[in-house]
Amino acid sequence: MIRRSFLTGAAALALAAPRARAAESFEVTRSEAEWKAMLTDLEYRVMRREGTERAFSSPLNDEKRAGVFHCRGCDLALYDAATKFDSGTGWPSFWQARPGAVGTRADRKLLMLRTEVHCRRCGSHLGHIFDDGPPPTGKRHCINGVSLVFRPAEGA
Repeated sequence: MIRRSFLTGAAALALAAPRARAAESFEVTRSEAEWKAMLTDLEYRVMRREGTERAFSSPLNDEKRAGVFHCRGCDLALYDAATKFDSGTGWPSFWQARPGAVGTRADRKLLMLRTEVHCRRCGSHLGHIFDDGPPPTGKRHCINGVSLVFRPAEGA
């Protein structure tokens, strides 16, 4: 009986997450057909269905030039390269987003509480924020590279 209650509660939490996302409104909106037409299957799964790319699969994990990382969904500047660090996790990691660039929400999909991070302008899923990053923030924005486009600084 306890196991059944646990499984029922877990299923309810998993089903509630997409409804919470749908209630939000964003400055940039597209139909599902438009998102699917502009994104690859992997980009769509990560950015619109809150999936995760395979660790160490993004070339942006090794990007070290000066520049800015933008949202693939709407081109909003999200992270300065100066805040990027090698977390050893296999995903591009940053200790801070640009001011006003991202939004967050509670994510309980894996039966634990995490902080999901998304583009504040189009709502595209970027990754998660953890409390094991370097100074000065102590945060690690663990970001899916497929959600980003890197634009190098002039001369970089």
